[in-house]
Amino acid sequence: GFAVAISAEIRKVDEDERLVFGWAYVSTDESGELIVDSQGDAIEAAELEKAAYDHVLNFSATGVSHEGETVGKMVESFMLTPEKAEAMGLPETQAAGWWVGYKLADADVFAKVKDGTYSMWSIQGSAAETEES
Repeated sequence: GFAVAISAEIRKVDEDERLVFGWAYVSTDESGELIVDSQGDAIEAAELEKAAYDHVLNFSATGVSHEGETVGKMVESFMLTPEKAEAMGLPETQAAGWWVGYKLADADVFAKVKDGTYSMWSIQGSAAETEES
């Protein structure tokens, strides 16, 4: 296996509650094509789903740049798959991705999210390397 850091753009902010939301990672697009990220990596939906569940079970607190004290906690985690979209009655899609939300207790960190200093977040974990056949 290898260490992986997933970077994601913050998409939604709730100022009253100090909540931030966004896609932690999108594995496949609407047509089911695997997406290669800016670092040249791609994560299959099944592996991303395992990593998402492992993160919720073991690492739901967040710090700044993976260092220091906890500044927030995960409040939302949803692994979208075509099967789940169908079960929920959503429009048909082949997209797969992991949507997350965090409540930031630290006012200074939240202020930096609002002013754009922190426009992305990074989620660390591990993944198994696979060889293309």
